[in-house]
Amino acid sequence: MEASAARLRPILMTAITTAAGAVPLILATGGAGAETRFVIGIVVLTGILVATFFTLLVIPVVYSLLARHTNSPEFVARKLEQQLAEENTVEFKKLG
Repeated sequence: MEASAARLRPILMTAITTAAGAVPLILATGGAGAETRFVIGIVVLTGILVATFFTLLVIPVVYSLLARHTNSPEFVARKLEQQLAEENTVEFKKLG
């Protein structure tokens, strides 16, 4: 969840600039291919909005649900180091 807060500004800046780039396609009313440009602009704008929604809301929620019962890499590393230290202590006692 901390990563979402740290990445919010760059994600929103990218989404807004891309959406702003689609606005001229949507507003183009005259000339050859105006209907096609309008449709492409709508598709781009909708895609950016949906992708931003998924990036900011759906993906972090799904990740937190799936990773609920897992441990962080730091926790696993500490646990492994602790087990290794215990094994070394047992080996040392056997030798001593």
